[in-house]
Amino acid sequence: MIRQYISTLTTLILILTLSACVTARIEDNRFGNTGINEGEGVVILAKSYHLGNDTETDFIRCVSSNISKGSSSMRVIPTNTFKNTLFPWFEPRTAPSDTKGLAYLLKRNKVAEIISDNNIRYIIWLDGNTDSAGGGGSMSCAMGPTGAGCFGFAWWQNDSKYEATIWDIRDVKNEGNISAEYSGTSFLPAIVVPIPLFARTQTKACKGLSDQLKVFISG
Repeated sequence: MIRQYISTLTTLILILTLSACVTARIEDNRFGNTGINEGEGVVILAKSYHLGNDTETDFIRCVSSNISKGSSSMRVIPTNTFKNTLFPWFEPRTAPSDTKGLAYLLKRNKVAEIISDNNIRYIIWLDGNTDSAGGGGSMSCAMGPTGAGCFGFAWWQNDSKYEATIWDIRDVKNEGNISAEYSGTSFLPAIVVPIPLFARTQTKACKGLSDQLKVFISG
């Protein structure tokens, strides 16, 4: 009984000291000079169709929220408001694929007028996703006379990879791009009660990419 208690206590201490770890890499590739004046705004759009699911929509909202707050904050035009106002020109299948297409689109009086009225300076195209891969371990749960409980250990890999491309509407130029890659391992140990230890790579990628975007655009 004493040995079992010591073994359980040792395992519990190990679990409490265990934490999910995340590695990060952020790179930016600048093509020209940037800057933003007071009152000018940005809009953040999904570059690819696979960003249409709920999780990645949340990522766009997260980046928009972070950019609009704190140091070097910028005015962010809500994505849905922008897309609905300019429907259908910025839907995934009809949006310009490069700045040449943007220049052609801006020749439409209505498009140019709406962008000017909203004082939009930059379009930020977001591409990427978060995946769970790999993993292992085992978990077993049982019901007994004294109650239910689980015992075991499981783990899995989380990878978040995103890229932001920055278009300057005023100069009709692609000013560069920023890539953010975050990888981490999540753990699920259990002694009676499972204790999830998540590697929140998407949350960290949002924060890291948002901070770098503010630095990049402010010049």
